Amino acid sequence: MPLPSPPKPKAGAKLPRPIERAKEQEILLPTTPAPAIVLREAPRPTAKPQKQRKGPRRLFVLDTNVLMHDPMCLFRFEEHDVYLPMIVLEELDSHKKGMTEVARNARQTSRWLDSLLSLAGENMDKMTAGVALDATGHSAATGKLFFQTSLLIADLPMSLPQGKADNQILAVVHSLKAAEAASSKAREVVLVSKDINMRIKANALGLSAEDYQNDKVLEDGDILYSGASALPVDFWTKQSKQLESWTQGGHTFYRVKGKQTQDWRINECLYYEQAGEPSIYMRVTELRGDSATLKTLKDFQHVKHAVWGVNARNREQNFAMNLLMDPEVDLVTLAGTAGTGKTLLALSSGLSQVLDERRYSEIIVTRATVSVGEDIGFLPGTEEEKMGPWMGALDDNLEVLAKNDTTAGEWGRAATQDLIRSRIKIKSMNFMRGRTFLNKYLIIDEAQNLTPKQIKTLVTRAGPGTKIVLMGNLAQIDTPYLTEGSCGLTYIVDKFKGWSHSGHITLARGERSRLADHASEVL
Repeated sequence: MPLPSPPKPKAGAKLPRPIERAKEQEILLPTTPAPAIVLREAPRPTAKPQKQRKGPRRLFVLDTNVLMHDPMCLFRFEEHDVYLPMIVLEELDSHKKGMTEVARNARQTSRWLDSLLSLAGENMDKMTAGVALDATGHSAATGKLFFQTSLLIADLPMSLPQGKADNQILAVVHSLKAAEAASSKAREVVLVSKDINMRIKANALGLSAEDYQNDKVLEDGDILYSGASALPVDFWTKQSKQLESWTQGGHTFYRVKGKQTQDWRINECLYYEQAGEPSIYMRVTELRGDSATLKTLKDFQHVKHAVWGVNARNREQNFAMNLLMDPEVDLVTLAGTAGTGKTLLALSSGLSQVLDERRYSEIIVTRATVSVGEDIGFLPGTEEEKMGPWMGALDDNLEVLAKNDTTAGEWGRAATQDLIRSRIKIKSMNFMRGRTFLNKYLIIDEAQNLTPKQIKTLVTRAGPGTKIVLMGNLAQIDTPYLTEGSCGLTYIVDKFKGWSHSGHITLARGERSRLADHASEVL
């Protein structure tokens, strides 16, 4: 049945290393300190502009794991200077071999360093005074890069051995701090490391140490964009004098005005639910100044609007199905805890558009192959057979969809199952680079275990007529070194919110079983 309308308007990596002993260490130090200037915090990829704070120019000493985590980190410190100890270059050289992400990042870092040095020339005076970081075209990086060019003596506590790379870096920071304190234009020396134990040891020695924050899309106090908002109780009362409405293509459109529209985003879902009044669900289709155009949504909770035998069971699932079935929405991201129906909604919507509407040629399913426990080892067979054990969720949902067809007999269900299997292809992400998907419905499961770089690689595979659905649960991140604020799912939700051809919904209510719902709450 059609949705009720509102009241009509009125007339108007480095592992912790054991601590044993220490000796005097030889390190290198730039001899020419840079002049003090106004400080700004290192940029972070957030939607809000960063606040500037005043202070002296800082000198950041980078640990090896930062460079192997993000090769572009050299250019992320704006006007501040960057210092690389010699042991860091040695560790980069030892990790450059292999096909892993760490090895690739180590090689890319070496390429950036070679580019900077080639532009600086072979003049040793330039090396001593620092290499300009904006020489490669990164205009935001106005500081300088320093290498070790001279020998100095540094003392560490007797409990720290000199042979450990971490301790050698700590000795460098210790000597830099002493040298800067004696300078007339002293800079604050800060160690930047992804190694928690490294930062703890630095703090124990009285040295400043920070985590590398540039890879975090959201801060701890931020909340991920949910994709849905509630309208206030007096929304229709305030809009009654200036509300415009019209009908087009079976949907009702409303043009509203007010300050609240500035908080909305394109394709954000809105709902009005009040006791004793008809509920209404809409989506923002246009924003212009302080006015917004809202479009009523199709009620997929009604049995006659079932998609491949599946109905939405709650408000958020209804929002998700509207985004999944809209051909104008090219990218849909679904987040939610276990049992909220992410895979079933994506799969039923895909089958309907592939087999019934012929909008896409086939469904391609892939996922991050990250184990919850220990790896089970080598898997024999073809690419699809190797991916089989990872696709248990796909098989479970196909079984649910097959049971929904109660009119067909056993032979009919078997034929339908064969037809579905012929239109679903299981692919590994390892072979995605260089491909272009034309007119495909691409489902990427467990997206919370992907890095932002992997997410970019997958999404840029989309050709004309392709729709991509990313799903994940931020509470189940199994990839080491990824967090809720730095994983690929959070990254793409934050970057694509407000784009006219993308949408996001966070599914809140579990629909798997009462046991699964209770386990998600209490465990």
